[in-house]
Amino acid sequence: MRKPLIAFAVLAIAFLVIDSIWLGIIAVEFYKATIGHLLAPKPDFVAAAFFYVIYLCGVVHFVVLPAVAEGSVLKATRQGALFGFVAYATYDLTNMATMRDWPLSVTLADLAWGAFITAAASTISAWALKRFG
Repeated sequence: MRKPLIAFAVLAIAFLVIDSIWLGIIAVEFYKATIGHLLAPKPDFVAAAFFYVIYLCGVVHFVVLPAVAEGSVLKATRQGALFGFVAYATYDLTNMATMRDWPLSVTLADLAWGAFITAAASTISAWALKRFG
């Protein structure tokens, strides 16, 4: 039980730090310009917390622990990128299919972001688990 908790804790810190920089600094103007009319005035932090817990549990279970079991941090990077791409595609392509004004540029940016952040955070978590777990 110790390994999953370490993996989750490190993954959560890495993911939240990286995502905060992306959402709060780098991409904030992009999202305002492209989907600002769809955004709530304030984020729903309860819903966000549920997303992060569920998503990160999935990353630990399907990406980090299997990669560490094989002794491969690089596998965590590859599988993290794939997992992130698929998960973010689920959200963005559903939005494109069901919403009137969902722009392709947001979908493409989110797919790249989901692959990148999940790969990066999975790599950090797998490395830490291999090193300290």
